[in-house]
Amino acid sequence: MNASIQRGLLALGLCLSQAVLAQTGEVWPAKPIRLVVGYPSGSSPDVQARLLVEPLSKALGQPVVVDNRPGAGGNIGADLIAKAEDGHTIGVVGNGPLTSSRHLYPKLPYDPIKDLAPVALIGTAPLVWTVAKPANGASLSGAQYVAQARAEGERLAYGSIGAGSGGHLGMELLKLRLGIAPLHVPFSGGPPILNAMMGAQVQMTLLPASTVMPLVQAGKLDAIAVTSAQRSPLAPTLPGMEELGAKGVNIEVWNAVMAPAKMPAAHLARLRTELEKIIGAREMRQKLFLQGWRVDEVGAKALAQRIAQDTQVYGDVIARNRIRID
Repeated sequence: MNASIQRGLLALGLCLSQAVLAQTGEVWPAKPIRLVVGYPSGSSPDVQARLLVEPLSKALGQPVVVDNRPGAGGNIGADLIAKAEDGHTIGVVGNGPLTSSRHLYPKLPYDPIKDLAPVALIGTAPLVWTVAKPANGASLSGAQYVAQARAEGERLAYGSIGAGSGGHLGMELLKLRLGIAPLHVPFSGGPPILNAMMGAQVQMTLLPASTVMPLVQAGKLDAIAVTSAQRSPLAPTLPGMEELGAKGVNIEVWNAVMAPAKMPAAHLARLRTELEKIIGAREMRQKLFLQGWRVDEVGAKALAQRIAQDTQVYGDVIARNRIRID
């Protein structure tokens, strides 16, 4: 038998063995990976998911297909991931469905801890405490603004994108830590809040840097601080919460890759290994940074700790303020 025939038979044997293994479930992934995103196209989780598609597909040897399932603040997507049984469904989930939702929704259809397995943390970002421009145009420092807000009490109001949102829970935590008392006014989104601030209907908000900084840089609004404990490279000129005297406050939004808890351990391990390499790569870090996200500890262990810590912090805020979403 000549060498070319031997090589052909060897290749055929390998193909047949791979096919048999795929049928018995021993090769994974054996078909395309569905990457569920519980938010609309163009949202930050969706953008991040699409950044991961090509490198993850290359690493796993199968196509990765984004499946947008928006609704209920990301809970619909999280529930879909939690209940997936095909062994090839994972998803990108924001911090809300993994931390605050279990306290906000009395009938949440999934358990974030029992039904979902952490895979990798993609990116984190603080919110920016943004305030209306004073009538006289004289901007205040963070400490000066806090002192003024204490004196104004309930004469001030803040806008958020709705009950239970990061901006709502974050400001309620700031009220507790800083002794301020602005009233809550919910809006349908970030742009309406900013318009209301420029029209003097509300005086402050907590929103991502990518949303507010263009208006701050244009001189239309003022930024007081970032809501992370320390200063952030995403807005390095702004003080963190510890500089304002808000000890123990570290409010950040983040998105993570999650999988069904029932996914086999070997498959989870492979996903975790590949995504740590992909997200930790310099090029990916730079892409995320340009979109307003910082890459911290990517691994599943750090993600699980983040979920536990934020769940406790937001749970305390929600219980104290008796916040519920039916």
